[in-house]
Amino acid sequence: METLRHLTPLDRLLAGAQNALETVLGRPVAERPNPGQPQPDVVMDEAGRRHAAGLMRINHVGEVCAQALYVGQATVARDPATRAQLLHAAQEETDHLAWCADRLAELDSRPSLLNPFWYGGSFAIGALAGLRGDGWNLGFVVETERQVEAHLDEHLEDLPAEDLRSRAILTQMKMDEARHADQAEAAGARTLPFPIPGVMSMASKVMKTVAYRI
Repeated sequence: METLRHLTPLDRLLAGAQNALETVLGRPVAERPNPGQPQPDVVMDEAGRRHAAGLMRINHVGEVCAQALYVGQATVARDPATRAQLLHAAQEETDHLAWCADRLAELDSRPSLLNPFWYGGSFAIGALAGLRGDGWNLGFVVETERQVEAHLDEHLEDLPAEDLRSRAILTQMKMDEARHADQAEAAGARTLPFPIPGVMSMASKVMKTVAYRI
């Protein structure tokens, strides 16, 4: 994905398609160690395990969407520095994706069956945001990451108390998302106008409701 920085627009689109296949059908590999691994893998009761799995499936879908958003934005970004920033953030989101997939497997569960749909819709939204210009592109990053931070806070409160592995993963993810938002603001992000943040929030609620179960 790093080579997207130096390719033609058509080549970037093809590379984005490859990323889609790897994200949805492949098994992404994290560059950083899984922060949950040092924590004990406590056996939970069935209700707790299923609830934790539902929450981690939501977060896995969130990372599928983040991959698609960032790659979609990078595909049409005009400024090489903006494109590089988006791709760097996408690489860290790949770490998150791999960590969530690992935790789902440990919880004897699976990713969302609708991941191709989540990826396709998010890529289209990212590309449309990027076409508005790099300031709006970065503004979309800020709003996305701030909303992700908020839902990670909710999940950290809602996880079973004994699920220390999921908690460690979400804590590191929250730190990364906050840094992505701060970096985008520092790079010149524009504040998204009404009603875009509200629409994004409503779409996120639909995704979370569906992904918890499917």
